Formats: sequence, C-alpha cells, structure tokens
Amino acid sequence: MNISKVWLVLIVSLCTLVAQGAEPSCPMDLRVRNFNSGWKFCLGDSPEAKETTYDDSGWRALSLPHDWAIEGSFSLDNPSGTGGGALPGGIGWYRKTFRLPENIAGKRVFVDFDGAYMNASVFVNGTFLGTRPYGYASFSYDMTGCLSAGGSESVIAVRIDNAEQPNSRWYSGCGIYRNVWLRIVDEVHIPKDGTFVMSEGSMLNVETNIENLSQKNRKVRLVTTVIDAGGKEVASVSSGKKLPKGKCTVAKQSVNVRNPKLWDVDSPNLYTVVSSVIDSKTGKTLDTYTTTTGFRTFRFDAVKGFSLNGKAMKINGVCMHHDAGALGAVVNTAAITRQLRMLKDMGCNAIRCTHNPPAPELLDLCDRMGFLVMDESFDMWRKRKSAHDYSRYFDEWHERDLDDLVRRDRNHPSVIMWSIGNEVLEQWSDAKADTLSLAEANLILNFGHSKDQLAGEGEEMSVNSLITAKLANRVRALDTTRPITAGCNEPNPGNHLFRSNALDIIGFNYHDDWFKDVPKNFPGKPFNITESVSALMTRGYYRMPADTMFVWPERWDKPFFDSSLSCSSYDNCHVPWGNTHEGTMKHVRDNEFITGQFVWTGFDYLGEPTPYGWPARSSYFGIIDLAGFPKDVYYLYQSEWQREKTVLHLFPHWNWEEGREVDVWAYYNNADEVELFLNGASQGISRKTDDRLHAAWKVRFEPGTLTAVSRKDGVEIARKEVRTAGLPHHLRLTPDRAEIAADGTDLCYITAEVVDKDGMVCPWATDKITFSVEGTAFNAGVDNGSPISHEPFKADSRKAFYGKALLIVQSNGSEGVCKIKASAPGLESVGINIKTK
Repeated sequence: MNISKVWLVLIVSLCTLVAQGAEPSCPMDLRVRNFNSGWKFCLGDSPEAKETTYDDSGWRALSLPHDWAIEGSFSLDNPSGTGGGALPGGIGWYRKTFRLPENIAGKRVFVDFDGAYMNASVFVNGTFLGTRPYGYASFSYDMTGCLSAGGSESVIAVRIDNAEQPNSRWYSGCGIYRNVWLRIVDEVHIPKDGTFVMSEGSMLNVETNIENLSQKNRKVRLVTTVIDAGGKEVASVSSGKKLPKGKCTVAKQSVNVRNPKLWDVDSPNLYTVVSSVIDSKTGKTLDTYTTTTGFRTFRFDAVKGFSLNGKAMKINGVCMHHDAGALGAVVNTAAITRQLRMLKDMGCNAIRCTHNPPAPELLDLCDRMGFLVMDESFDMWRKRKSAHDYSRYFDEWHERDLDDLVRRDRNHPSVIMWSIGNEVLEQWSDAKADTLSLAEANLILNFGHSKDQLAGEGEEMSVNSLITAKLANRVRALDTTRPITAGCNEPNPGNHLFRSNALDIIGFNYHDDWFKDVPKNFPGKPFNITESVSALMTRGYYRMPADTMFVWPERWDKPFFDSSLSCSSYDNCHVPWGNTHEGTMKHVRDNEFITGQFVWTGFDYLGEPTPYGWPARSSYFGIIDLAGFPKDVYYLYQSEWQREKTVLHLFPHWNWEEGREVDVWAYYNNADEVELFLNGASQGISRKTDDRLHAAWKVRFEPGTLTAVSRKDGVEIARKEVRTAGLPHHLRLTPDRAEIAADGTDLCYITAEVVDKDGMVCPWATDKITFSVEGTAFNAGVDNGSPISHEPFKADSRKAFYGKALLIVQSNGSEGVCKIKASAPGLESVGINIKTK
C-alpha cells in the first residue's frame, strides 16, 4: 500500500469517528500533534527564562491550556476592575523541554498557538521568534532554524504579559489558555489554513496554497478527494502544478459531488476534502491536508429576512463571551459542548462570537452540531474603550489579525457572516472614553451621542468611514461568499460605519424603537439585531410585583445600588438601552424583514456585572447562569424557539411567608391554556396573548403544592408541580454523564443540591458543601452561579446558592472509576461514582 493510500485510510477512519459524534483529540490535520503536555509555569517576570540553560526545576508542572487568573482571588484592588472580573493579571512564563524525532531531515517544524492572552513572546533555544499582542489571535512560528539536532533537547519559552490593565471590558483570562500544536511538514507543503473550499450547488471550488521552501523548482500533482460522513470517497480531481522555489503557488480546482447532503441547523451534514501533494517525479506523497466543509446556501433579504437552503427561518441566536465559568478562559471541548447542547435544547440556532476571534473548537462544534455563526474580529479599532486595550496595537496589527481570522475560519459551513467590529467609537466623529472608568465606558457606549457627532448627508467620507471600508474590503479580498456586518449601537444612518456603505447587513445593538424604520432608513439592506435584550436576572431571585418594571441603572453617570445585589427572574428588570426578553422576541416575530437576533447573553460570564459594581464580579445578563444552571427565562425561549418540544415551566419556588401574595408564571407551548391549582383548588385559567408570552396568576401563599396543567382543545398536554420544601435534610449529586473519556481533558459536571427528606430542593439553602474526588479524575473547579460570591473557583467547597452548587471533575488520563463525595454540616452526605474509559 503506498503512502497516499495509508493517509487516506487514516483520514477516512477519522472522518467516520467525527461524523458519529466522537471528539478528536487533535485537529483534522494529521500532520499535527498535541503540544499541551510537559510544560512548566512561573508567575512573575524572569527575563532569563528564555535561555536554554535556565533552571526551571522549581517551577510548577502543568498541561495547557492554562489560565492563571482564574486561580487567583477576587479583589477590588485588582487593576482589571469588576468589568474584568476583579481577578489578577500580571506576567507569567511557560517553558517546555522537548525532543523531536531523529528522522526529520528536510522537514519544517512549526509551533501553532490557538491563542494566548496577551502579548505572547516566543523563544526557542533562546532565539526570539516574535510577539503577538492580540490575545485572541491564532498564530504560528517556524522553529526549524532554531531547533537542536534531531534527538537532542530543545526548549521553548513563552512570556505572557497581561500586566497593564484594564485592557478588556470583560474577563479575558491570563496565559496560554488555548491549545498548542506541533506541526512537522515537508519543505513542499500546504501551509496552515492553506485551502479555501467554496460550495456552489453540487460543485466544490477549491483553492489550495502550496508552499515550496526547498532550494529548487518542483513539479507536483495535486489530488483533491471528497469524503462523505460515512467515510466513502464521493469525488476526486487531479491536476499538475509547477512550484517555483521559495514561493507559494495557488492551485484552483473544481470537483462535482453528485446529490450532496446539505448542511443545515437540523442536519449538519459534513464532508472532508483531502488535498494530497504528490511529487510528479518520484510519486512520493509530500503532504496531505484535510479541510472540513459542507454544502449549503443562505440568503439575507431586506424584505423576506433570512433563509437557509431556500427555507425561510429566523436566526435565533445568543451572544457568547469566551470564558467557561469556574474554568476561566481555558478552552475545553467538553465545556463548550455542554454549553452548546444546552443552547441547542433551548432552541438556539446561532452564536455570535463576542467580541473577538473564537477558539477553533467552538467553530468545529458549531459545524457538527448545527449552529449558525457570526464571526467577529474586534471590540475596538483606533479609539480606545479602556486604558490599555487593543486600540494601541490596531494600526500595526489589524491587517494581520483580520486576515488570519478570515483565512482560519472561512471553511466552516457554520460561519454565515463576518463582523468587523462591535460598538466601535468610530461610529461617531469624536467619541471618547479615555477619561472614563471601565464601568462608565461600558455604560456610555449605549446611551447615545449628539447628532453633531454623525456624518452629514452628502459629505465626503470621513476617516472613520474609510477605516470601515478598508476592513470590509480586506475581508472581501479573502472571502466573497459571506456578507459583512458590524454590531452598531448608533442606529442613525449618519453613523460613520453606515455612511461607508461597506456593510452588507445593517446590524443594531439594541435601539428597539428604531427597528420599524430600518426599511426606510436603509433601503435594500438586510437587517439583523446583532445584540439584543440585556435583561438582568439572578437565578432564584424574584422581585414582586412582577408587573413592575425595574430599569437599572437609571443613567450611566448616576451611581446605582440596591441592597439585594440581585436582579429579578420575572423578566421585569433590564438596562435602559435594552428590553425584556419577551419585548424583543415580539419584534422579531412580528417583522418579516428582521432576520433574527443575538440575545445578550446565552450564559452569564465573568466581568461586567451591570448594573452593580463591587462586590459583584460577574454578569447578570445570561439566560443560563455562570455555573450552567438555567434561569427561568430559558424556558421562555424553549417554548417559543423549540416548538417540537412540549414545554411547561412553572415558577417561582413555593417557599414564602404565610399569606403573601405571590406572582406565579408559567412558560408553555403546544397548548391553548394553563390552569393553576393550589392544593387541589383551581386558581383560574390563564392564556398567552400576542403581547404576553406567559401565563400569570396572583396567589396567596399557603404551604403545599402548586400544580399547572396545560391543555389544547380541552385535552391535557402537560402537568408540572412545585411543592413547598421542608427543612434541609440531605445532599443530592447529579452528574451530567455517567462516563467520560480517559483522555486527560474530558469533564463531568455534577450538580449538588440541598434537598428536604422528600427530595425537594430547598430554595433558600446556603449550606457550605465540601467535595472529595478520588480515583481517575480530579476537581477542576466549583461554582454556584452567584455573581457576588468571592469564594475561589479552585477549591474543595462551595456554598449553595438558592439550593444549588456545582462540581466539575476532569479526567486525569487513567481508565477506571472516579469516586465523588459531598458533605455539609448537619446534612446527610452522599457519594456517586463515574467511569473514565
């Protein structure tokens, strides 16, 4: 069997595993190996650490990805501020000693970083390879000329500098928080992100870059093969190419796939394109490169909205920051999978990557799970939003960072639009946030600016408009298959970004009152709500009466405080520039031209604790809290976005003061009405209306059982109960999976609940729960979803928050059994086992 056939067999096997739901431990690039293990870390600056002879024996041993900030303590004195999560920054060093195989003569060796926050300076055997400032950029270095001879030890050292803060409006994390890969290729090879696969009907048009780093001209044959999800070869094309020495040559090919299965949000059918570079003289396969792709068509229309594969649909999306709660910024496939599964089950079909290039794993999962993606580049351009943010690097680095993002992500079928910026201050002539605190800057962005800051009708294009056009044109130079937008919080057509006429889609962040005039103000332009809602909620907290609206804060420049440090879960609390969840949902429902929305946000995230300052340290915006526990409004979205799933969600809990009037709500679907009973006595029938998307009652509390019954045409569809909980009696542990992979990275999320003797969750419980983890996994973090808790995430205990806490356990790489126990003073303990396999 020749080498090209061996490669093809391996690739077919891997494609089949991925199609069946397996999660590969490395990218679909078989030239790449994981480079995460065997690192050492030291917090603090040690300039000598770049040298090969430096003694790192006293450093901490760890595996990447790693975020040192999440291991720190919350403090008002941390320069990141509450906007950045009130966690520490600083400078840290990473070192790894490694050996390469002896048989790599004539090969090129690269190190690929998916992301490091921030100012990552890389040294190999003491030689400086470069610094990448942008903490969300993926980057690579050719190490070949710096390496020791085959079989000898080499040392890579990486300095991360996140000392100058604030530099982000949300929690960024610190360190090499994404994966690192070692790539060994022939001198004639396809570079990283070196293909561009475009589908057109049943045809795939493939552009392949082939780099010839050898000292002579070469002739090669490029064989491009298409493999379906079952591992079957379905099409192939071959062509010859001359490669000048020291040059990169582009080969263009087209291949027809008969009756391809389309990629969509319900059936995300994927294909793998295998590109083999074969020496024309010797027949030797010099390189093999794989690209995942899908066949789909989509359209944004100014009148009809959005359609995918010819079928009209709404973009039911959420915005997502990059942190994973107790794991911090660390990229973990299992953590991202959990988030996406919960969102999928809610009916979400789209993700906006806010406000930076995402981890590659997120896009891989969106491809496989069926999510549409708005891929975003920058949160600021030249005008800064915080003292030390990316604006200081923009002039020098924006071209490289934008180009690298587009090249990296343009083959993902999930990506349907590019965003070149979010709420950039270039929307206005002279908007400045330089003299404001980070909290003030976050607020003023959404309170508008005077009309004299806008571009006049017929005026010559401003510098700000020219920057917009430049960025959009750079994207189009690399990808003409997707539209370009930006998240704008200035809805006036005089917005300098709109005046550039470079945006294909008009994107509004909020400003619901302006939606109806979009067709008049922007004739012929499709419209998307790039950021919506910004309602505020604390899981488990209910502010009554529910029909009273709490708009917090009143103004950006007026200090706000409420002693509860909480926000109501009745969908009756939102920021002044936002709306309720139901409010924006109705705009999207009632206007065909609105392509959809991206709700701010899917999950709570670290930092930006609007409307509060310290001691709050994480957001209130999420539909799901920081620990991954759904808030009640999750079921509103499920009832409206997931019609094939019958929903009946009754809330709040039923533990109140005797005689208190309590607002009771129910989110439901697939039914005409809901009848509520208290201890068997009917409290009346309630129905949704065009204006109210829930059922509602006012009920005098008495202990017992609330029962909701939904009916359609008089026939019972669903029934839900909420009972009064007794005194805390014991703990309950519920794992999200009974078995995880023994790969050293897989996770099990275990919900810990304080329950009464009958197993009812005690909604007011705050018991401190202590965890022990033994065997084939370890404690990766604890949480409870509270935005004001200052308990560390890396600990063996956590107080319950409204009756719940979370333990995350991670495989240690061994097969067997992991034993987990939980205890709390005065309560019966509990233990469970999970398997690692």
